[in-house]
Amino acid sequence: MAETRNGGGSQANPMAAARRGARPALPRRFYAQANAAKDADAYAVRLDGKAVRTPARRILAAPTLALALAIAAEWQEQVEVIDPATMPLTRLANAIIDGVAERPAPVAAEIAKYLASDLLFYRATDPCGLVERQARHWDPVLAWAADALGARFAPTQGVMHVAQPQQALAAARAAIPRDPWSLGALHAATTLTGSALLALALAHRRLAVEEAWLAAHVDEDWNMEQWGRDALALERRAVRFAELKAAATVLDLQRAFR
Repeated sequence: MAETRNGGGSQANPMAAARRGARPALPRRFYAQANAAKDADAYAVRLDGKAVRTPARRILAAPTLALALAIAAEWQEQVEVIDPATMPLTRLANAIIDGVAERPAPVAAEIAKYLASDLLFYRATDPCGLVERQARHWDPVLAWAADALGARFAPTQGVMHVAQPQQALAAARAAIPRDPWSLGALHAATTLTGSALLALALAHRRLAVEEAWLAAHVDEDWNMEQWGRDALALERRAVRFAELKAAATVLDLQRAFR
């Protein structure tokens, strides 16, 4: 907000000043070059040749050079300050290194919980346009899961929980990757889309990242078309989409590595 003038002096708008004060000060960029280099059995991100540390003080390193360079590119793109909000791949890498690598089992278990009550199972009964749109975006993913994974799920109408066949759940769980990087990226994609099946389809290249995002927001998009768009909600959604693209980058580059 603009400043107001009173009696020849200037006084900052108090609401704007409060918002500025609430924002944490961002560190200034202190390096000239971000790159990546071999470090033991991984590739470490380096700033002017010095290692970068995660919040838990581990080395920020990726299993492939391509992935390390993609992370380094986020650091190189920083201008005057280092803003983590604009670095979704770095944030995901930190989470994987500090959280997933040492305790993968709880992460896989949470993805499995999503499978038991996946977004794609629960369908609207009306209006017809929404019913058709859900089927158009979701049915092909269920068909892919049946054909490619051997996981045959049964969608239902309404929101009441319906138990899925144990054989289908077991087959889908078997597709959850074990390496920490793919697992962490799959978990991120699952929580961002609300669907483990959409995340698995993304990981297996059945869906492009834009297709997965649209499928995840069928209901939300329908409601916005009926009632109007919320600018703040769209801003938050853009941030989440950037995070999904980061997860897709990890999945793609890890797939090439495997």
